Amino acid sequence: MSFDNAYEGLIDQEDSHWAFGTGFHSALEGVDREVPPGVDPADLAAYCLMLGDDALVLSQRLAEWCSRAPELEEDIALANIALDLLGQARLLLTRAGEVEGAGRDEDALAYLRDEREFRNVRLSEIDCGPGPGGDFATTIVRLLVFSSWKVAQFSRLRGSADPVVAAIAAKGLKELAYHRDHAAQWAVRLGDGTEESHRRMTAAVDRVWPFVDELFRTHPVEARLGGVAVDPAELRSEVDGVLDAVFTAATLTRPEPVPTAFVAGQAGRDGVHTEAMGFLVAEMQHLHRSLPGAVW
Repeated sequence: MSFDNAYEGLIDQEDSHWAFGTGFHSALEGVDREVPPGVDPADLAAYCLMLGDDALVLSQRLAEWCSRAPELEEDIALANIALDLLGQARLLLTRAGEVEGAGRDEDALAYLRDEREFRNVRLSEIDCGPGPGGDFATTIVRLLVFSSWKVAQFSRLRGSADPVVAAIAAKGLKELAYHRDHAAQWAVRLGDGTEESHRRMTAAVDRVWPFVDELFRTHPVEARLGGVAVDPAELRSEVDGVLDAVFTAATLTRPEPVPTAFVAGQAGRDGVHTEAMGFLVAEMQHLHRSLPGAVW
């Protein structure tokens, strides 16, 4: 259907328009939603929370750049990347909720859990935003590392024994590949740019690198979900190869692994987070908790 102007498409035209969340077909339409035989539903739900929280928390961080990016085109790009991740988070949290059987939907999981209940890696939560805690260079390095890791992870998850996880991975892989390439272009542009941009990119690498080692640490849930989950330890060589290529082009030096200290052997996957996480969760959940039960 065509319209004389863009705004006509926003008014009620039966079910033919896209505005206000209407007109969408489910990304998982026709996918078998039964838990695969031999798979522990609790472990599957926990794994979907891990993947969903990774995407949700980084989406929240990237949204902080809205109207504050260094140029208008980048403002739109970061917002779109945040929306891609939010879409992945919605599907994964929905899967977690339906598998755990506790009656929690995506909104309850996003807005009604406490900080210690989130299972994201700490790389996604550190403050790299436009405020005093970070800068654009740090955001780019974080996005490069995160998306390179996720591309390797999702490419393997397309073969997951859980059809829903496999479908989400197949849908998200192209998005993540764009995120990685976008970050790589900025990394080269800044790293091989002026003396100041190179200095700030080097500082950004130093800021991000202590959180990289956690990405490749196998959690007990992942170890128990053979065939469904991906062992992150198997991703390291692929991710290292991508980062080496980008860093070489950007005239940056990739540091040796510098793991952030775990707390009694626990980290983000166990609900043990950085100081920044509590502030992020409070801001993300403020509206929902202030107006419980409100709907649009």
